[in-house]
Amino acid sequence: MNPDYMRQALDLARRGLGRTSPNPAVGAVLVRDGAVVGSGFHTYAGKKHAEILALEEAGEAARGATLYINLEPCCHEGRTGPCVDALIAAGISRVVAAMEDPNPRVAGQGFARLRQAGIEVELAAEYAEEAAALNEPFVHFMRTGRPLVFVKAAVTLDGKIAAPDDNRGWITSEQARAHVQRLRHSSDAILTGIGTVLADDCLLNDRSGLERSRPLLRVVLDSQLRMPLKSRMVTSARGDLVIATTSAASADRRRALENAGIPIWTIDGPAGRVSLPGVVERLAQECYLSLMIEAGSRVNWTALGSGIADKIFFYYAPKILGGLQSLPVVGGPGRRRRNDAILLRNVKIHQITAEEFAVEAWLVKSEDQPGE
Repeated sequence: MNPDYMRQALDLARRGLGRTSPNPAVGAVLVRDGAVVGSGFHTYAGKKHAEILALEEAGEAARGATLYINLEPCCHEGRTGPCVDALIAAGISRVVAAMEDPNPRVAGQGFARLRQAGIEVELAAEYAEEAAALNEPFVHFMRTGRPLVFVKAAVTLDGKIAAPDDNRGWITSEQARAHVQRLRHSSDAILTGIGTVLADDCLLNDRSGLERSRPLLRVVLDSQLRMPLKSRMVTSARGDLVIATTSAASADRRRALENAGIPIWTIDGPAGRVSLPGVVERLAQECYLSLMIEAGSRVNWTALGSGIADKIFFYYAPKILGGLQSLPVVGGPGRRRRNDAILLRNVKIHQITAEEFAVEAWLVKSEDQPGE
C-alpha cells in the first residue's frame, strides 16, 4: 500500500464535508502503473459516488488499477446502483480501504463481493481512526440509530456564559466565532431554547458561505410557543426552522406560526417541557445525522445530565466574570456529589488563537463503563 494515495483519498473525502449528508463523505483514487488515472469525491447533489467519478475519469485505464478509498464501497441499491458492481465491471484488480462501512446494509458485504469477483481487498487499519473521525456523524448514526449530539458553548475561564446585567459584546474572538461556523457547516441540525431566542434574537444559521447538501435545520424548544412572529428566526425561515412544543401550548399561537410557514412538532416531556430525547428521535426518523446544541444553561444541563448529548465543544476565552449571578455553562440541578460528576473521555485541545482554546470531548456513558 502506498500511503500517499490513501492520503489523497482522505483529502478528497474532506472536500465533500457538509455536502454529502445523509451519505458519508468519500474520496476515491485509482492508481495504475504508479500513476493516478482517476479520482473523485462524493457530493449529495451530484448523486454519483466517488468510485463512479474516479472510474469515469480513468476510462479504460481503470482495468488492472488499484482503488484507494476511505470507506468500503457500497453493495446496495440506493439513489444509484451498487459501486462494487461498477468496480467489478471496470476490471480493477485491488481495493485498499481505510475502514469497513458501518451501515448494516454494507458492513463487510462490499468487500466480500469484491473478493468473490477475484479482486484483492486490503484494509488499511492504520487509517481507520482518521477515516472514522472524518465521517463521525455518519458512523455514529449507523452504529446507534440516532444523530451525534454535541453541546457547543463559548465560556469564560471560570465557566460562565452570560453576565447578569449586560451581555453586549462577545465572549470569544472573531477567530473562534469563525471556527463555530465551520462546526455549524458540518452539522445537519442546530438546537436552542426559546430563552436564547428572546434574549438575543439570534439567527443561528450557517454563515460559512460553503455549499451544503441541505439547509441547516434550526430547532427551537418552545413549550409555550412564545416565539415572536417578527423574530429574525421566523422572518428568515425558508423551510429550515421547526419549533418543538408541548400539547399545552396556545392553539392560537400554533395557528399563527403555522400560517407563517413554520412547522410545529408537539413532543411532550416531563414537567410540561419539550422532550429533548423525543426531538432527537424525530431528527433520527428524518435522517439528520448530527445535532449541535447551542443554547443556554438549562438546556445544556438537560442535554448533558440526561445523557442525550454525546460530546462537548467548549470555546474558552481569557476572561473571568465571577459572581454567583453570572450564568454557568451548565445549570439545572446538577450533580449533588463529586463522585457522580459527568465524566469525559478522548479529550482534545484545539488552539484557536494564542490565548484562546477549545475543549472537545466525549461523554462517558453507562455503556462505556466496565462491568455495566
